[in-house]
Amino acid sequence: MNENENGAQSKRERYLTFYLEKEQYGIGIEKIKEIIAMMEVTNVPKTPEYMTGVINLRGTIIPVVDTRIRFGMEYREPDMHTAIIIVEVEKVSIGFIVDRVEEVSSIDSSNLSEPPRFGNQVDTDFICSVAQIEDNVVMILDVLKLFEADELVSLEQMQQLTEGE
Repeated sequence: MNENENGAQSKRERYLTFYLEKEQYGIGIEKIKEIIAMMEVTNVPKTPEYMTGVINLRGTIIPVVDTRIRFGMEYREPDMHTAIIIVEVEKVSIGFIVDRVEEVSSIDSSNLSEPPRFGNQVDTDFICSVAQIEDNVVMILDVLKLFEADELVSLEQMQQLTEGE
């Protein structure tokens, strides 16, 4: 821990940052299992639009979410920068397709602020804080809040069903 100029204790935490279009996001590094290049994703019928399908990563079946679609953005064809970030959410490994992985940043807790609120019509609960890194504003995500409880159960079931095939 560090002491800031006001004498308050602050703590540095590390976040993996990535981009979706021009917006920069971060996820606590402790939740990241792995980062892989985009690979072929097998579609699973009757899943939500944001569920791209599953991948077989060294014998482990992992559901994959198109983060752009989950955030209400338009679909984008993968390119050489597209990556899949494997995150552990409630003991379920989930792959998040992102436009580009940036870096691991160490952010002092004193540089984190409350996320913006846009009223009851816009759900921003999945943004746990906002950080300023140089000239960029980084939205720090709470990956657990990206999903409703029943969605996590569905992802876990999808992982188990496809592993049993």
